[in-house]
Amino acid sequence: MNTKDIIIVFDCGATNVRTVAIDVNGKILASESRPNNTKPDPEMEGGLIWDVFEIWSKLSETCRIVLSRVDKERIAGVSVTTFGVDGTFLDESGKLVYPVISWQCRRSNAIMENIDKYFPVEELYEESGVYPHAFNTINKLIWIKENRPDVLDKATNFLFIPSLFVFMLTGERVNDVTMMGTSMLTDQRNRKWSERIFEKIGVPVSLFDPVAESGDMAGKVNAKGSEDTGIPMGVPVFLGGHDTQFAIFGSGAELHQPVLSSGTWEILMVRSRQFTSSVSQLKAGLTNELDSQKGIFNIGQNWLSSGVLEWFSRNFYPGLKGDKLYETMIADAKKVLPGSNGIKVDPSFYKDNMHTDGGSITGITLNTTRGEIYRAMLESLSFKLKEVMITLEEAGGFTTDKIIVVGGGSKNQFWNQLRADICGKPVQTIDQKETTVLGAALFAMAGAGLFEIPEEARSNINYNPQLIEPSDDMKKYQ
Repeated sequence: MNTKDIIIVFDCGATNVRTVAIDVNGKILASESRPNNTKPDPEMEGGLIWDVFEIWSKLSETCRIVLSRVDKERIAGVSVTTFGVDGTFLDESGKLVYPVISWQCRRSNAIMENIDKYFPVEELYEESGVYPHAFNTINKLIWIKENRPDVLDKATNFLFIPSLFVFMLTGERVNDVTMMGTSMLTDQRNRKWSERIFEKIGVPVSLFDPVAESGDMAGKVNAKGSEDTGIPMGVPVFLGGHDTQFAIFGSGAELHQPVLSSGTWEILMVRSRQFTSSVSQLKAGLTNELDSQKGIFNIGQNWLSSGVLEWFSRNFYPGLKGDKLYETMIADAKKVLPGSNGIKVDPSFYKDNMHTDGGSITGITLNTTRGEIYRAMLESLSFKLKEVMITLEEAGGFTTDKIIVVGGGSKNQFWNQLRADICGKPVQTIDQKETTVLGAALFAMAGAGLFEIPEEARSNINYNPQLIEPSDDMKKYQ
């Protein structure tokens, strides 16, 4: 076997950033993380941004620690994966012209509410396939055009956030297809930018080029990238991209096998060779993103999940953290019968123009316990999963035989049992808990020539799947 058998993955999430070293067998050799959070926008009161230089400093720090635990001579390549939609413009010298606006910033809500002045939302959805969330790239681009036209005057190109870190490693400027597919700026069926959409909003499409596929080599670690991270100069850097696409591929899912990626947001997605983006799919809340492989689409729907539970734990379990927090919450919930004693939760806690006016908790009495509320929240999120599963089945013309659950939320076995009981389907978990990192690494392995194609790299992984069958409580939820 090639002695170069390690991939370094930079993984930037909304709550944590980390560096991971993973080998060709999917084994994590070293990992180090730091907390992540948004910052106030210094150029707009009330705005929220990602401080990419602070994030890069954390990634560099964690990378040096990881490299101290592995043999650097074994590094075959580097990849980067992050959340979707966010990015910013650079000028000719490589300086950021404006901070990276966070998907959590509400400045673009009004843009989405009035998008019809540029493009009827139904036509925009039909063309791009992406559900019209306020945080989509298109809305932040229009906000900049309307409020900071000087940014566009100075800009030479736009880079999504994973490509910003690739730029810091290599000096190369190139976007990847999976991030492009989250933007609502694409001709999704033809896997390219939509010149029609760019013409309507009055921004040159050339600012967003070039674009390449996941696993393509973006460049090699340069002197500055090596100085920052400790990665040797000349190590190839391969395009990663949107974390959801890699979580799906890294889970081992084949076509028409639903995958629930459970984190701050949950997204249930199915890999398919076709998608529909008519008014009926828009009303159903479906989104269509570009898979990490050509010719495949990811049909799905997302909703705020662990973000709701984090709000709950902060307010109802103050002072508890880590394993002690979750052990206490789960123990409290297990004392409660199915149905949470009549407490109902609407978990739509994220509010924008395409959502409800916010979540709600009903049925509370003077005797209500926090365990009842926690169980009600888990049940409500599981019912949401069932609702979306049925919608995907109708849109894709398939029947679910099992739901593969990955991400942080897959670690909660009590929640997994509720999912199985409420959906009436087996839930499959896998030993590979870090499917996003694994998925990005598999494409880098193929790019580095360790395997012919990403599927061959994936066949080398022992997933050791575990099925959680519906229990007798299933009947109580039907």
